[in-house]
Amino acid sequence: MNVLSVSDVVVHELVDLQYDPGQRIDLVIACGDLPPEYLRSLRNRYDVPLFFVLGNHDIRHDVTPAGCTNLTGRIICHEGVNFLGFSGSRWYNGKPNQYREREMRAQIRRLWFRLWLLEKLDVVVTHAPPRRIHDAEDRCHKGFNCYRTLIERYGPRYFIHGHIHRHFDSVSERISMAGETTVINSYGYHTFTL
Repeated sequence: MNVLSVSDVVVHELVDLQYDPGQRIDLVIACGDLPPEYLRSLRNRYDVPLFFVLGNHDIRHDVTPAGCTNLTGRIICHEGVNFLGFSGSRWYNGKPNQYREREMRAQIRRLWFRLWLLEKLDVVVTHAPPRRIHDAEDRCHKGFNCYRTLIERYGPRYFIHGHIHRHFDSVSERISMAGETTVINSYGYHTFTL
């Protein structure tokens, strides 16, 4: 399954009909801070499922964009691959989609039974990163410790996030390993194969 993951900035070339991604795209994953019109355009351009979570700046998503699926707080199996999603960032000024560590931990805990029933958790999609993996030290950009615990306990194959704005000189700069889990910063866009 070839995946296009996007976050934080609109990349106009991705929705241009002349753009060639170099491979067939089977799924689009959006990691937050993107306008609903862009998500709808991506969904229409590639004509594949689009799963998304919300970022700390997403305030216009009161209606799910047509053809897109909000993954927040849900486990969805797509073509035999289990996806789990969480929206938002660390709390820093009280606006929407901001959570304290205990609030995000509670969101994960609410899914414990569904996670326990899973044979495997394949992909976690979030806006914020795990703590001390791709994150920063300012209040807004610190990652969540509970995401590290989630990785340690359930060992997903991939943990895909946005939120950390960084330009990458090579693909390897956006990817880290946490045990057996590949952690990908999707800032802008990134394509990979599940």
